[in-house]
Amino acid sequence: MSRFSRRDFVKFMGAGGALSAFGLTGCETTPKSATASAKAGPRVVIVGGGFGGATCAKYLRLYDAGLNVTLVEQNARYVTCPGSNWVLGGMRKVEDITQSYDALRSKHGVNVIHDTVVAVDATAKQVRLESGQTLSYDRLVMSPGIDFRWGGIEGYDEKASLVMPHAWKAGPQTVLLYRQLQAMPDGGTFIMAPPTMPFRCPPGPPERASMVAHYFKTHKPKSKILILDAKDNFSKQALFTQGWDRLYPGMIEWVPATSGGKIVRVDTAAGTVHTDNGDTHKGSVTNIIPAQLAPRIASASGLTNAAGWCPVNQTTFESTLVPGIHVIGDASVAGALPKSGHSANNIAKMTAAAIVSLFRGVPVPQPSHVNTCYSLVGPDYGISIAAVYRLGEDGQLQGIKGSGGLSPADGTDQQRSREAGYAQGWYKSIVADSFG
Repeated sequence: MSRFSRRDFVKFMGAGGALSAFGLTGCETTPKSATASAKAGPRVVIVGGGFGGATCAKYLRLYDAGLNVTLVEQNARYVTCPGSNWVLGGMRKVEDITQSYDALRSKHGVNVIHDTVVAVDATAKQVRLESGQTLSYDRLVMSPGIDFRWGGIEGYDEKASLVMPHAWKAGPQTVLLYRQLQAMPDGGTFIMAPPTMPFRCPPGPPERASMVAHYFKTHKPKSKILILDAKDNFSKQALFTQGWDRLYPGMIEWVPATSGGKIVRVDTAAGTVHTDNGDTHKGSVTNIIPAQLAPRIASASGLTNAAGWCPVNQTTFESTLVPGIHVIGDASVAGALPKSGHSANNIAKMTAAAIVSLFRGVPVPQPSHVNTCYSLVGPDYGISIAAVYRLGEDGQLQGIKGSGGLSPADGTDQQRSREAGYAQGWYKSIVADSFG
């Protein structure tokens, strides 16, 4: 059997392989140019150009080049949340995790508009932009990402995030937090406060602590990290703590909610945080990650439930509240699927297949999803978790028992180093699949 590289696999799943899997092999798969989009074809407007929105736009055109696909994204370039912790560890620069939309335009014939959606009229099937332009659609895909529950912690609002950054939307906040880490004295304390579930990228906070610890070990070895957690456990906990003991002994302290980890108030002027058991902590640098919900445009469009997220039919990801609108990525309620870049990429492909099937009047493919999450504990120390998800009898996506799993607890140095390499390979593959 000939060697089959990761790049070959992405190309296979990105075009013919994925098309065959979804039974969509009868359509033209390679747009001739950006002008090849059939203006008379069905119109799909996609709001949000992250992993979900960009992937959906690309795959709609791959599945059916006759579709008129428009992607609305306010930023000309997209800074990925995956990889942003590596910036804080000094392993990457923000430029290294910044993606453009050039390939979506030139290779796939997607009409990319950099603007902000201010209103959705589901009855008229129109989207109104901040510039005043109105876009009509036959199907709308919302991939707006997440927003923050400002005020959940007393004293912590959007203004406060300029002093105590959240850095949970990659970009300027990532740069701000990294500069604060650079400026803090050796021997200082970095306080990090992860939120309650659900939130974007559950393994992100412990990976962030790991990357900051790597930066400290290299540049400020007397410094400490204090994690004040609003939960009593966290993703891949045993693997992370094992790595911390191995690489950063005595540097990282994790405090669960029931032991005084829940922050209820911050004082940005004093640089202090206050927990529900009466403790006060002062950090040299403080990273508050607020609780999250779907963005305002989703709630204003009638797509959110009482919990602030968007319930969907988990076969098609069409909203259960507003017909004709699909909600993908972090904003959606996707059963057991975590809110991650990998999940958003998977959901986007299945949603694109569902939309093409609905336009054609053929059965929608039954969904099967996979999520893989690599985390770096150190530059040469990687861990991972993976699972496969399918629709249960209750209509909810559920993990398949026995599928996937965690990195072995007794993994060798060679295995950890190999997984660190896989983590960086995964990043290259998924950005190529989503934006390339």
